[in-house]
Amino acid sequence: MIILDTDCVSLLQRENILKASKLRENLGRFSVDEIFTTIITFEEQMRGWLAYINRDQSIEHQIFGYKKLHAALNDFKVANVLDFNEAAASFYKQLKADKVRIGTMDLKIASIALANDAILVSRNLSDFEQVPSLRVQDWT
Repeated sequence: MIILDTDCVSLLQRENILKASKLRENLGRFSVDEIFTTIITFEEQMRGWLAYINRDQSIEHQIFGYKKLHAALNDFKVANVLDFNEAAASFYKQLKADKVRIGTMDLKIASIALANDAILVSRNLSDFEQVPSLRVQDWT
């Protein structure tokens, strides 16, 4: 099982195909049924586009923001999305007790990966490598 971190999902959604080509190539070795993301990534993306829309901007910027928000919604409709469930929460509590010092959202994503015995694909190795037993790789 492969879990894509928010940074990789965002990279795949951008229109810059060159930057995402190596990631796409690596993902091509797996079936769609083996590739997942998390509900935390969904939350981060929705919060980001909602914040963009709610900034004091022109109506044109808001239209752009709503288009991107809708595109993200469509992406997640067809994605394999893992929940932050009781098993993930158990890992999360233990990592907090062990004083693993990374951001809350990253800690939740790491907990979901640990609960599912998955490989987390992220460009943020410096943070995720602090999580004991987490298998994390940068495919970009």
